[in-house]
Amino acid sequence: MFRHVVMFKLKEEATEGQVADFLADLATLPEIVPQVRAFSAGRDVGVNPGNFDFSAVVDFEDVAGYLTYRDHPEHQRMIREKGSVIIAQRSAVQFEF
Repeated sequence: MFRHVVMFKLKEEATEGQVADFLADLATLPEIVPQVRAFSAGRDVGVNPGNFDFSAVVDFEDVAGYLTYRDHPEHQRMIREKGSVIIAQRSAVQFEF
């Protein structure tokens, strides 16, 4: 199995509505990209100061499945049209498990 973990810091001007809309769009990706085996995303609950604002964890059978997801036109559209409006910083890691 192959896991993609991505964390985001929001721009100060990002609204709650924009963030909720982006997270809702991301949640549709498992229906759109059949290579997705498991998906979870959510806002940081604020237990520790300095954390990123939200994160997504996406699992695939293999690297090829991840690459299909990464490059999928709908995923790229979401990033371009909605993510770029609200995201100030992104950090990610991929690993096999």
